[in-house]
Amino acid sequence: MIPSIPQSKFLTVSYAAYVTLFFVFLALPLIVVAGFAFNDSQFPSLPWEGFTWNWFFGSERPMIGVFHERSILRAIGTSVFVALCVSALSICVGLSNAFLFNRYKFRGQSILYVLMLLPLVIPGIVLGISILVSTSRVANGLWDGFGWDVEALRPGLWLVVLGQFSFITTIATLVIGARLQKFDRTLEEAALNLGASRMAAIGTITLPYLAPAMIGAFVVAFLMSFENFNTTLMLVGSDAPLTIAMFDRLKEGSTPLLNAVSLLLMVGSSCLALLMIAFQKR
Repeated sequence: MIPSIPQSKFLTVSYAAYVTLFFVFLALPLIVVAGFAFNDSQFPSLPWEGFTWNWFFGSERPMIGVFHERSILRAIGTSVFVALCVSALSICVGLSNAFLFNRYKFRGQSILYVLMLLPLVIPGIVLGISILVSTSRVANGLWDGFGWDVEALRPGLWLVVLGQFSFITTIATLVIGARLQKFDRTLEEAALNLGASRMAAIGTITLPYLAPAMIGAFVVAFLMSFENFNTTLMLVGSDAPLTIAMFDRLKEGSTPLLNAVSLLLMVGSSCLALLMIAFQKR
């Protein structure tokens, strides 16, 4: 709807009802999940048995809380480790890709750009299977030919990092590249005319300009890695990240403990997003 064009009352009310129902549809499942995290029952379902904090701070079974469940805490630590590694690698490679596609022209550039975007349109589970099959063949070939057992090519944390990095780095490239396109290159040329080297000009002028985009890309990469499931499921080993640990718990039977973990994830993701927005506004 265009505000400057007069609309009938029926159309205005219908549009407002549609927007309201749309946001209710988005928020209602999250509200239900968050509400049952405080239900004094062993099952996340009605009837409501009363309010409790046990699913967060309880220390005795069967109502042991998130902060006393070692397997969940270990899975959270694993997810944080993987997300930090993926985010750091994605920022480094994404920054290099942004300079490559914005500052240079070479033969086959368009094809290379399409190949960089390809992981975004491939389903995550297909990407995970293809990485698992290819790395397993390479690992088996190295073992058969040279007797080398490369653990990084076997299912485990480093393969999870590699799998998530393969598509998250594309997001980082697009975010950083979009800001680099708006950069005024005459500022670098002025620094060069004043005697600065190429790296000094980039380090003192270009990188500070790109800092908001790099921080935003880091936060996005961290959240995407922390909450990734499809690709991680195909590549995980014995050390399961949080999403895989929650999936394994769900197969055994859902409890309000999973609701409590989900609520913490929602709050943590929202806080990171708000911090990123506040930083970009500054």
